[in-house]
Amino acid sequence: MSDDASPLLTSREGAVAILRFNRPQALNAIDVPMAQAFLAAVRGLAADPGVRALLLCGEGKGFMAGGDLGVLSADPQGGAAALIGPLHEALQLLATLDLPVVAQVHGVAAGAGLSLMLQADFVLAAKGTRFNLAYVNIGASCDVGASWALPRWVGLRRALEIALLGDMLDTEAAERMGLINRVVEADALPAEALALAQRLAAGPTRALGQLRRLLRGSVERDLPAQLAAEEEAFQVCAATADFREGVDAFFARRKPAFQGR
Repeated sequence: MSDDASPLLTSREGAVAILRFNRPQALNAIDVPMAQAFLAAVRGLAADPGVRALLLCGEGKGFMAGGDLGVLSADPQGGAAALIGPLHEALQLLATLDLPVVAQVHGVAAGAGLSLMLQADFVLAAKGTRFNLAYVNIGASCDVGASWALPRWVGLRRALEIALLGDMLDTEAAERMGLINRVVEADALPAEALALAQRLAAGPTRALGQLRRLLRGSVERDLPAQLAAEEEAFQVCAATADFREGVDAFFARRKPAFQGR
């Protein structure tokens, strides 16, 4: 594990990489060192074939309160560039990887914290967590991919409501709208989130990567283009050891043992 003074703690549970945002005194608000550490960590994930799933979580009382307003107050445009640049680069790289991403959310997810949460493939939230896109409340538009992810998860009309009103949402509303997958008791959240990440890490990693990219890209393609993308992705999967293992296991009537290759 990284030094406890680091703004981002990294650890491993088998094939699951865990990134824990670590500025609890500021509800994990993103400052420049945290943004840079996140980019460095994602680059490390890209270079590590042993990682097969990613779990995002926050230290202390909340997942993430957003960008550090102190950074933005001191130099609004320069501070925004210093924060947004590494975060956006990290998310673009993460989107190309085969790793399923699970977000373990508690306390609060606001501003950039909610935006980052929306990039995850699965979101488990503790009962009582509060959610607010919040940018409009400080006179800003969104970043960290919120405008891309939000309408995909909840539809355009709901996305406009969430973004333009800046209201606080509870877990029941967030689950009903499709912002999160599941609400769990706070004391059970870490174990359930890790169990989900471990289940994904035991799956056919290359196939999971193809699936997440197909689904995320589907709204940008017409049917012929999507069918072509599906055929290409299937051919990639058909060349993997996991595909052969899956087919062999089917005929042998046993559970497949995927290796992520």
